[in-house]
Amino acid sequence: MGPLTPGTRTSTTATRTTTTRAPRCARSLSADWNETEGFTGAELVKAYRDCRRTKRNTASALAFEANLERNLFKLHNELADGSYAPGPSKCFVIDRPKHREVWAASFRDRIVHHLLYNRIGPRFERSFISDSCACIKGRGTLYAVERLDAKVRSITQNWSLPAHYLKCDLANFFVSIDKRVLLDLLLAKVSEPFWREMTELVLMHDPRADFVYLGDPRMMDRVPPHKRLMEQPTHRGLPIGNLSSQFFANVYLNEMDQFVKHELRCRHYIRYVDDFVLLHESPQWLNEALAAIAEFLPARLGARLNPKKTILQPVSRGIDFVGQVIRPWVRHTRKRTFNVGIARLQEMPADEVYQAANSYFGLLRQATGSHHERAQLANIARKRGHAVNRQMTKAFRKTSQRGDQQ
Repeated sequence: MGPLTPGTRTSTTATRTTTTRAPRCARSLSADWNETEGFTGAELVKAYRDCRRTKRNTASALAFEANLERNLFKLHNELADGSYAPGPSKCFVIDRPKHREVWAASFRDRIVHHLLYNRIGPRFERSFISDSCACIKGRGTLYAVERLDAKVRSITQNWSLPAHYLKCDLANFFVSIDKRVLLDLLLAKVSEPFWREMTELVLMHDPRADFVYLGDPRMMDRVPPHKRLMEQPTHRGLPIGNLSSQFFANVYLNEMDQFVKHELRCRHYIRYVDDFVLLHESPQWLNEALAAIAEFLPARLGARLNPKKTILQPVSRGIDFVGQVIRPWVRHTRKRTFNVGIARLQEMPADEVYQAANSYFGLLRQATGSHHERAQLANIARKRGHAVNRQMTKAFRKTSQRGDQQ
């Protein structure tokens, strides 16, 4: 891997080395602030509690909680007087399901992301269509696949009539988002000066200016250059891994949702992040819709479709969506996902099997046709020394493990 960028800190462990911080591209918050148009202490505490729900045992969360009141008070004052600035991020590469560059903001900055989302998120989500999923409470993968299943049953009248589906996703979605377009969309619904400046600060902050790289630097070579935030111009790309990025992505693609529903008048449509599906009786209509979407995206959002992942087929062949495959009268877990899970369960250390097995049981029982897969999973769990209930939905710890914990 070549040199990263100026302002980069690299490390093969979590050890930090010296760096030169590059200038930020976003303005600092305005010091002309008052609590009526800004935030309250209660909002900041709620943002902290929301943030720690899934990050409480991380090193940065524990460090923040070591002096919780002092750190919250300091963060409150910095936000209020305009001196707050995002700190360094952590960058690393994951290899499942494929190699991908991930950016993690510090715990302190994540609190600010939650503070911003809690204040401005609801006003945007009220305008989202019901078929926009991901990073919206109650609209996860199960909601998305059940809603698509219901739409297929509706258009085919319970699989008695033929229909077709068009499945697409966007090319290099997160790293190709034009932040200038997104900023205009955000500020159109944020009128308060404090929140406008905070929105711009969070959105336009470039994590590449100051970060720590964790792990083997050679792992970055396995991420294609066109999928790296490192390789994008400053006005493009959101860091994968932050709540703010997920929320901003929904605001960005709401423009496409509104276009499909109100301009193309597609009744049966659903989107999960950048994967979306249109259903129609006529394949010719879907081809025309594809052409219209392919023209709309670059003109309005500066985005484009991934031609290698554009599929037009009869629904009777099955629709692969958010990890499940919808076929007549049944939904199965995607075969690749299941096979990877089984292989990992057979090879992982014994002390990790209990938790992993129950995670996979939880995933599999979301599909309606999962009995055979759950039976295979149960057999492996038993071979690894764990009991499984009769319904094959839960594994139990070994007797020795329960005794060790008491």
